[in-house]
Amino acid sequence: MAVDVNGELRKFTWRIEYFSSIEDKKHYSEIFYVGGKKWRLLIFPKGNGVDYFSIYVDVADSATLPEGWSRYAQFRITVVNQIKRKFSITKDTRHEFKAKENDWGFTSFLPLSELHDPKRGYLVNDACLVEVDISTDRNIDLESHELIVEAASDKLKSKEADCGKAAIDNQKTLITKPEEITTPSPAILVAPAVLSSPGQDKVKFTNQNLPTAQSSSQSETIEPEDPTEEDADTFFTSLESELASSYIVSSQEEAKEALAKIEEALNMAPANFYDSWKFSPLKKAFKILSNFDCSSTITDEQKTELLAMEENLKELPDRVAKAVQDRNLLTEKESIKLTLTHNLERSLVKFKEAKAEGEQVEQKIAALQEQVDEAEKNKESILTEQKEIFRISKELKMELEALGKELPEYEAKAKVAEEEEKTVEAEWGRMKDLISSLKEKI
Repeated sequence: MAVDVNGELRKFTWRIEYFSSIEDKKHYSEIFYVGGKKWRLLIFPKGNGVDYFSIYVDVADSATLPEGWSRYAQFRITVVNQIKRKFSITKDTRHEFKAKENDWGFTSFLPLSELHDPKRGYLVNDACLVEVDISTDRNIDLESHELIVEAASDKLKSKEADCGKAAIDNQKTLITKPEEITTPSPAILVAPAVLSSPGQDKVKFTNQNLPTAQSSSQSETIEPEDPTEEDADTFFTSLESELASSYIVSSQEEAKEALAKIEEALNMAPANFYDSWKFSPLKKAFKILSNFDCSSTITDEQKTELLAMEENLKELPDRVAKAVQDRNLLTEKESIKLTLTHNLERSLVKFKEAKAEGEQVEQKIAALQEQVDEAEKNKESILTEQKEIFRISKELKMELEALGKELPEYEAKAKVAEEEEKTVEAEWGRMKDLISSLKEKI
């Protein structure tokens, strides 16, 4: 539940049901808006590396923010004591959130042993109640603002909070023992002065009845009395009587001023109304109207409708927040769609380029294939020629070998022929000589 004081200051209440059944190391609250920005609470139910309940304020949309973003906030976190509210524990700090420090808070907020102690009142019916008062306006004094109600007797105010993602320091959240305390009675302390050692959270007490002051490890167990059904009936009967007896009739001038405030709010656009609406003044205005005797000016039906408007206006922040969230979600989805479309278009262009390049490669492969086919044909022709040459050479060799076998015979015949030629030439010469001699004689 969240209550707006204005667009930059808000109280958010988180009721964490089934606390002991939470198995996750981290657990987030629902998102709420302050200053038009998204925030949420982050808890470590079993401690962030320590035996303490750890609580932080977290920038809910840090993952989607642009590079170099920063966001200021001052906040006050309270773990509510549901048995005796005055024993609630509160811590406050301020921080400039950024990408590396998108959550900030208290690692050692409350010892787990105290948190789970049923007599302490921090866990009732397995539910833990955490409140945060948060402002994004640097000019607002968070403690003095009308939204803040001193609800914790053990208000722990820290000058330094530790980041949820940083290493755990030596911060202590327990009440330190006061150096000198004057007690009007053994059980009541009034604004003791407390000294805190370096590295510890500063502790401050309000003027309320407190247990005897002592160190955290020695703090007394608070044993509240459980109210009976009869006590509850008596209390609420008495409360009803008191409220009835305190009924004050509003004047006509007050009613006019109340209507003017409501009209001023309704003259705003719903979105602007959500960002800047101060509900407390309007609540007071509706209270005035409910106490105004308007029988002479407006009808009972009009008054009933007017007072019903208060409930309708209470719903506007959540409705507007939901509408803004849905609109932002649509814008985010459209942005994602546009990005995906651009990526698909680039993919299509790259696909076409790759396809064209593939076709060029196929053409080169086809041209090379033609060359390969032509070379294969040339190779076949060369192989055929080689085979013919081989055949002829083999035949010639066979003829040569046959001739080699016949050659000695021809050599012998040639030698005989040579001798024959010599014999013939010699005979031829004698015949010639004979003719020459006979010619001389005749």
